[in-house]
Amino acid sequence: MQELDRHSLEGSRAVAGTRRDVRHDPGGTLRGRRRLVLVLNLATIAALFAGMTALLSVGGLLWLEIAMLAAYAITLPWLSIGLWNSLIGLALDIRHGARAAAVVTPALDRARRGGPIAARTAVVMPLRNEDPDASIARLRRLETELGATPWADRFSYHVLSDTDRDDVAAREEALVATWQAARPGAAIRYRRRSDNVGYKAGNIAEFLHRVTGIDFFLPLDADSEMGADAVLRLVRVMQASPEIGMLQSLVTGLPARTFFTRAFQFGMRHGMRSYTLGSAWWQGDCGPNWGHNILIRAEPFRRHCMLPVLPGSGPLSGHILSHDQVEAVLMRRAGYEVRVLAEEGDSREENPPSLPDFIRRELRWTAGNMQYFRLLGLPGLKPVSRLQLLLAIQMYAAAPAWIAFIITGAALAAVPGQVGAVPLWMGLGFFALIMTLNLAPKIMGVAQVLANPERTTAYGGASRLLAGLAVEIVFSMLVAPIVAVSITRFLIGLPFGRKVGWAAQQRARDRLEWHEAANVLWPQTLLGLALAAWLWTFLPAVLAFAAPILIAFIGAIPLAVWSTRPALSEWSLSTGLFDIPEDRAAPRDLPLRAAA
Repeated sequence: MQELDRHSLEGSRAVAGTRRDVRHDPGGTLRGRRRLVLVLNLATIAALFAGMTALLSVGGLLWLEIAMLAAYAITLPWLSIGLWNSLIGLALDIRHGARAAAVVTPALDRARRGGPIAARTAVVMPLRNEDPDASIARLRRLETELGATPWADRFSYHVLSDTDRDDVAAREEALVATWQAARPGAAIRYRRRSDNVGYKAGNIAEFLHRVTGIDFFLPLDADSEMGADAVLRLVRVMQASPEIGMLQSLVTGLPARTFFTRAFQFGMRHGMRSYTLGSAWWQGDCGPNWGHNILIRAEPFRRHCMLPVLPGSGPLSGHILSHDQVEAVLMRRAGYEVRVLAEEGDSREENPPSLPDFIRRELRWTAGNMQYFRLLGLPGLKPVSRLQLLLAIQMYAAAPAWIAFIITGAALAAVPGQVGAVPLWMGLGFFALIMTLNLAPKIMGVAQVLANPERTTAYGGASRLLAGLAVEIVFSMLVAPIVAVSITRFLIGLPFGRKVGWAAQQRARDRLEWHEAANVLWPQTLLGLALAAWLWTFLPAVLAFAAPILIAFIGAIPLAVWSTRPALSEWSLSTGLFDIPEDRAAPRDLPLRAAA
């Protein structure tokens, strides 16, 4: 731990010497909000735990039921936080309308729309074996838009390549050269690293230590994009707010074609809307960092946010994979605010085209978040920052907890009379309550849309919106346990040295083939068949109640394949199911990225 300790000590000294220009919390408003949210969540967790204890205690509490309670307890924090964040967000939106984002982020009111841009901003796009045509086209589109403003000379554009395939790198260089020739007045740069140390975070760190004369930098992922208005809005707010070190708005999905992607980003968009507004209300200056489409103050980031290399040779050692939230807590430790503009704008990203591609991305994030265990003790972190790191761990720890709960519950079926002792109405009622709480963010997000006629029209009307919500809920209820099994397998292998690398993501495909799905999802199928056989042997009456889980597991492979099939995808497009406003209003000249 010597290197990590040294980094922590240097970080603490930097904090002590930092000039803090953070605006104080007048009257303790933010502290009061945080106390309220803490009390609400603790009370909710206690009530849900007490309810499950009462349910399992019918007929006596066996050791299997104690194990179920322990697993269930691990899942509760995210369930409760999702409920209260989304409820608070909906209440703020209904009360304040278009002013809701400014209520939770007052810095918005300091920036004059159309005001001058004095700061110099570097727009950076790290690449590693990505599709260069699609990625560079997005960056080029932003340069064209900003180039048409009076502030074109305040921006520079940097393609930061970590690509280790010579054919892809040659294409990157050719595209940038063509771009430079077409825009001779723009500051467009290309740099390819031969040493890919530190992955994306290391790539950006090398850039910041090499380039001077910039005030802010704006990282874009290969699959993300922003419009000029969104970028200028962030820059104006940061210019007027020297206390802010990181600033971002909501990132929404790009128009997509596969059924899987359309369903996923439809649910994610509604789930994030009220949730983010509610969380920003109490997190305040300790906001999150989603790793891209975020404006960052360059000098404090360079001084205070360089990531430690975790010592050792185990799976949680080495370079940090999930760098974003660590950078946020280090920026806050340095005395700068990390803020979220909880509003949708011209900031978007592309989502995985199939279930196996989504799972691969989740496993990399799982590995990165588990590394946070070794960062919880960093000195000088704000209490909310430590909580964010802990919740980031707990988010993925909840997956094996749910799987343990399911398997232990199935084992309980072999105990004569134990399951039958629970009154049917009690079991079904508690299950319905848990599912409602789990879906609260999406329900509140849709409620936000329905409360605003203009938003409702943008989604194609109330009936289409509600139909999309109903189908997405069923789809996500099938997908969630499938993903949970993959995360559980990964976490079980983690102590035995299982690792993930930093390979290029699959961002587009014509369709998912059966053998591809089977290679990833065969464990879910076997688990589903084993559970079904077990319940059929010991307690066939429970099969009807276990059907949603069993269907998800046994049908994992066909579900993954069918959700990318062109016929189903075209049906969702033609009917407008899962439409987002961008589907209906085709922004700028952006063609729909063919994921099918």
